[in-house]
Amino acid sequence: MADNRRWWALVVIALAQLMVVLDMTIVNIALPSAQVALQMSDGNRQWVITAYTLAFGGLLLLGGRIADLAGRRVAFMTGLVGFAAASALGGAAVNQGMLFGARALQGVFAALLAPAALSLLATTFTDPKERGKAFGIFGAIIGAGAAVGLLAGGFLTQYLDWRWCLYVNVPIALVAFAGAWALLPGGGRHPDARLDVPGALLGSAGMLSLVYGFSEAESRGWTDGLVLTLLIGGVVLLGLFGYWQTRAQVPLLPMTVVRDRQRVGAFLTVLLVTVGMFGVFLFLTYYMQRVLGYSPVKTGVAYLPITVGMVTGSTQVAARLLHRVPPRVLMVPGLLLAAGALALIAQVGVEPAYASHILPGMLMLGLGMGTAMMTSVSLATGNVAPRDSGAASATFNTAQQVGGSIGTALLNTIAASVTTRYATAHAASVPDKALLAAKAAVHGFNVATWWAMAALLLGALIAGVVVNADRAPTPQAPQERTPEPVDSAT
Repeated sequence: MADNRRWWALVVIALAQLMVVLDMTIVNIALPSAQVALQMSDGNRQWVITAYTLAFGGLLLLGGRIADLAGRRVAFMTGLVGFAAASALGGAAVNQGMLFGARALQGVFAALLAPAALSLLATTFTDPKERGKAFGIFGAIIGAGAAVGLLAGGFLTQYLDWRWCLYVNVPIALVAFAGAWALLPGGGRHPDARLDVPGALLGSAGMLSLVYGFSEAESRGWTDGLVLTLLIGGVVLLGLFGYWQTRAQVPLLPMTVVRDRQRVGAFLTVLLVTVGMFGVFLFLTYYMQRVLGYSPVKTGVAYLPITVGMVTGSTQVAARLLHRVPPRVLMVPGLLLAAGALALIAQVGVEPAYASHILPGMLMLGLGMGTAMMTSVSLATGNVAPRDSGAASATFNTAQQVGGSIGTALLNTIAASVTTRYATAHAASVPDKALLAAKAAVHGFNVATWWAMAALLLGALIAGVVVNADRAPTPQAPQERTPEPVDSAT
């Protein structure tokens, strides 16, 4: 592919990935309005988020293998069309069941789209210098997409309608589809491969069980029978999945993907980064809207420093140094900087603290996570045989999605329990109920943020010990890409 076509292809791939990442957070700000409009109960409103994460997190491995079997371009374009249709269905929802179903469909097609996008990127840019730039842009999209989603959600909800938080995906998907049709190369299909049906069932069921268990833990508690059954069952199913993968003739997740030390380090690092990141995003949103009284738009604008930091860390730090220094030299300092940011944010009180704590904390958090995330993306997808690039990409996305689910559920549970204990212990000393509620909520937020910081420190430790490569690897292409048959969508 000509150089300029490659970079235009990157725009298409990044646009699709931005849409998927945006959708993880854009609906959060619209949720209160959607709840009122569709008359959802407080108990049911969580399914607007959970239906998406369940389908997305549970089907990613299957989606990655389908991309390898059907062809990455076909999978990418199919995912775009399906995601757009599901988004339009959700925007037109007339009741909560219709919205929940549409969100689940979005997750299904996102599970097909996300690994196809990442594997297309990995096999399109193989030159180390170009690869660094491409992954810098892609890493910035992944890291900043959540914050941009909150910004867009605020504007769309406040000035248009909550439904536009779903409708907005339709034009984005159509533009990306047209670009994919014109720019992306065919190929990537491997006729000698077969779909591992038992592995697909075990892996998907295990992931669905884990994600569902973590999502229910927030409302039911960690000792609830259903939550424990789901979590234990998920671990057992994934254990059986791992055993089957060592025996399957054509495994869904080739053992070469998870036997590589560098790749395992990247997967674990991404999981722990998202454990901290997604939970803190939720707490910051609550702090700014409920404690500081920010509007949805003002809250979204307040998140811009994270976006600036992530773009800078990905494109100006990691992309420039990735193939000049060992990966852990970027990952460890990046994670330590992000952990320091959370230590600063965890000290806020009920009085306004945006300029003194939140703003510098966001800049540090974005810079550190952007640097670490972009490096992890390159490690996770480098040195993978083209026929397994979809599986490697899906595993990376799975680590990210499961980390977000764990972080949201775990940190919310910690925050809720600490808030309740604080309110009970200080009821007599703080007679103003509104002030007591604010103090208790902020204290719960602070304690949970310290736990998020611990997750980032653990990620830094793993990156420093496990990742020991002298330089980030590059794919085994292009010699394996040349003889690949062109798929029917070419």
